[in-house]
Amino acid sequence: MDEPKAHPHYHDPDEKKRQLNRLARIIGHLQFVKKQIESDEDCADVLRQISAARSALNGLGKEIIQEHMSHCIVHALADGDTQKLEDFQKAIQEYL
Repeated sequence: MDEPKAHPHYHDPDEKKRQLNRLARIIGHLQFVKKQIESDEDCADVLRQISAARSALNGLGKEIIQEHMSHCIVHALADGDTQKLEDFQKAIQEYL
């Protein structure tokens, strides 16, 4: 039986740019939370910012899952690399 071909890991540059931009906004949220805590701002306002950061991070995670499934996993399975699917399933379990 032939060994599966090694699957190259490639990301669309436009998608990568969008993801990095989302990440920059998330980092901005977290920096603002830090400033709020340092300034002893109202806890309700801090929690709202934490919620916004969490929501943005979850959105980024969903984008990455979607991209990986529609590109990386599809190509890996087409090349006979079922290990990539198993690895991704484990990563999803950790993510959830």
